[in-house]
Amino acid sequence: MSLLSLLFGEKPKSATVAKERLQLIIARERSDTSAAADYLPALQKDLVQVISKYVKINPDDIRVSLEKQDHYEVLEVNIVLPEPQR
Repeated sequence: MSLLSLLFGEKPKSATVAKERLQLIIARERSDTSAAADYLPALQKDLVQVISKYVKINPDDIRVSLEKQDHYEVLEVNIVLPEPQR
């Protein structure tokens, strides 16, 4: 061992680093998929409650969806508001 190796430690092999990064990415992908299924209904319910404070709406008029597009996740919220009364 050289003096620098003793002081700074050995540099990890690139294969080991790549493997660890891949494991992190896979774990994140798995957790995001299951988490999305859990929070979307709750998010939709919360939106209905908040919007109902200000406007009379039908709970079925709010749609929440999560899509994956390339490397992005898109949260789409569609709300159908009633026509204003004159």
